[in-house]
Amino acid sequence: MGKKIVVVNAGPRTGWNTDILLNEAADGAKEAEAEIERFDLFRLDKYTGCISCFGCKRENFKGHCVCKDGLTPVLDAIRESDGLIIGSPNYLSNATASFRALYERLIFQNLTYNAQTPCCNEKRIPVLFIMTSNAPDTAYTELLNSYKQTFDMFVGPCDVLVSGETLQVDDYSKLDWEWTMFDPVKKHERRETVFPTERKKAYDMGSALAKKDVG
Repeated sequence: MGKKIVVVNAGPRTGWNTDILLNEAADGAKEAEAEIERFDLFRLDKYTGCISCFGCKRENFKGHCVCKDGLTPVLDAIRESDGLIIGSPNYLSNATASFRALYERLIFQNLTYNAQTPCCNEKRIPVLFIMTSNAPDTAYTELLNSYKQTFDMFVGPCDVLVSGETLQVDDYSKLDWEWTMFDPVKKHERRETVFPTERKKAYDMGSALAKKDVG
């Protein structure tokens, strides 16, 4: 029986950069005979970030967020999975608010505040974090390293794929306001030349994640 991989889209746009790369990674995992369960955070029932109730700090609930809302099935699925592929576009120099809500709940439930055993996660799983951005690939190295280190510690070993200088719209000339910060020609050139290699990389990383045994 294949592994179960959870795929989470923390972006709102279907058929665009984050969604495309997540689909490629999922296809790579499927190629490795993994079963995929997907969640689109912008299409879930109402949810919030961590509400600081400290329910997950009680012995009976350690490792489990006790807040019940639209994120509960996502957290439950990740807890029972063999790997996590999660992607977000970059909004104002960070991941989306939807990503942050899940991230807070996912990480905090495993944080014990105990110096000797700071993490109570008993099932470590590999993580692939994908971020897309209209800024260059190197613009958010420190941010991505921070997310990677936290995933490494509280969920499992994390790999990162970043796609920068992304195409935002099909036709920049039809916008009501002229977006003079961007060169549409270069955006389309990159879409045709670089983005396909990133799609292949996402596929390969998804396949590798599904084959990885963390132990």
